[in-house]
Amino acid sequence: MKAELTQQSATVKVVIDSNVWISALLNQHGAPAQFVKQALGKGLPVFSNDTFAELESRLWRPKFDRYLSMEQRQRLLHDIDAIAHWVELPPAITALSYCRDGDDDKFIHTALAAEAKWLVTGDQDLLVLQGNPLLSDLTILSPDQALSDPEWARV
Repeated sequence: MKAELTQQSATVKVVIDSNVWISALLNQHGAPAQFVKQALGKGLPVFSNDTFAELESRLWRPKFDRYLSMEQRQRLLHDIDAIAHWVELPPAITALSYCRDGDDDKFIHTALAAEAKWLVTGDQDLLVLQGNPLLSDLTILSPDQALSDPEWARV
């Protein structure tokens, strides 16, 4: 995945949930990995301190020790840190709640702060927000949905 992480030519901002990054690492042939590769070629992954902290804390969970080496995890975090579009989350955005699981709001907040068009996640608490009129400029899809979405294909 490192080769893809060095590509920064595109300008489409996309927020990728932690579960998609981790799934992409665990299965490099699955839809999450395919989406991450496409996203890195087409777009710029967006992170806030909160979304990066979640990815980092999840990657270091002992349950991944037998699947991912420490080097793989460190390399991913380093590469993401180097290429990501970083946003600050203003209080006016973080004061709003959208998700039935408040811990997931950080992904919505990050997308809104960055004016990102895409949020890709495997989390049902976020996926149910697709079509919410308060988030009309944000497309929230699973990796499978994004890969088959005609609008994503045109990006």
